[in-house]
Amino acid sequence: MSVTTIQTGNGPRAFFSSGTEAKVPPFEEIPMIDFAPMDSADAAERAKVGEAVRKACTEVGFFYAKGHGMPQEIIDATFGAAHRFFDLPLEAKQAISVEKSDAMRGYTPLLGENTDPDNNGDLHEGFDLALDLPEDDADVQAGVYGYAPNQWPELEDFRGPLTTYHAAAQEVGKKIFRAFALALELPEDFFLGKITKPMAHMRVLHYPDQNAAEGEKQIGIGAHSDYECFTILCTDEKPALQVLNQAGDWIQAPPVPGAFIVNVGDLMARWTNDYFQSTVHRAINQTGKERYSIPFFFGVNSQEVIEVLPTCQTPENPPKYQPITCGDYVRSRFDATYAHRIGETVE
Repeated sequence: MSVTTIQTGNGPRAFFSSGTEAKVPPFEEIPMIDFAPMDSADAAERAKVGEAVRKACTEVGFFYAKGHGMPQEIIDATFGAAHRFFDLPLEAKQAISVEKSDAMRGYTPLLGENTDPDNNGDLHEGFDLALDLPEDDADVQAGVYGYAPNQWPELEDFRGPLTTYHAAAQEVGKKIFRAFALALELPEDFFLGKITKPMAHMRVLHYPDQNAAEGEKQIGIGAHSDYECFTILCTDEKPALQVLNQAGDWIQAPPVPGAFIVNVGDLMARWTNDYFQSTVHRAINQTGKERYSIPFFFGVNSQEVIEVLPTCQTPENPPKYQPITCGDYVRSRFDATYAHRIGETVE
């Protein structure tokens, strides 16, 4: 097997080229963490969750999250809305093209995104939303990156389920942020003041079967690391996610009923001086059926400065990264991966 290198927002990452195949070990290799104790008044129980998160984020970069508290009916309604949207004619979807939104809200067609520059486009279509802010919002008026109204299709019973899921995912994300703080030996509420108006980008994605692709250079989503602090992923029952381990092998991460899949993003890796690793992953749908997923990318407020935490640096291990705002970093990564934004620069 040959070694392939991909570029991430935090530098190059290498993996062994093995086509579209991945090893299939027991899924316990990606740890399962129960977040129900984060609702407990017992600090010792919450600390145990933090320790489990620390171990997962330093050794794997991914974990399953059960006991998260999001009702199943919210998840089911969102998948139902996604099916109805992607069944619309292309013309109706293109009417709210993501190209009309500098904040990346709206519809992205098949091959409209390319997360791995060595590939020929990602074999999925998507609808993107984030905090749904009015035009007269002060940050929208000031042009702060990431703050904008969403674009919505003319489709009954679509906006409601997605905004309900978006709000519920933020509550799940707050629990995870609290656990991250405990894992990093910070006050439990350390991150909460930084997510009062978060870069909370959500997508609903539709993947056709991989057999519709033109060879191995066109897969569901190419090898990449995520941009924000962490991702909360909900998928249907069809396996497609593959995670790159430290040995350079692709490991299957099958869906687990009742659990989200959570992974560290590049911003959290920068914040922790790479103590928490953002892990390269990809999605290849070889099930013979269509696949749907809902990734929720949780970042902090757009103008929050990300600089290496005091608990993650020493004189022997100085900061590897220069400070950058959340908004500037996320924008730079969008500019590098969406076809209509390639070559744009941050103003």
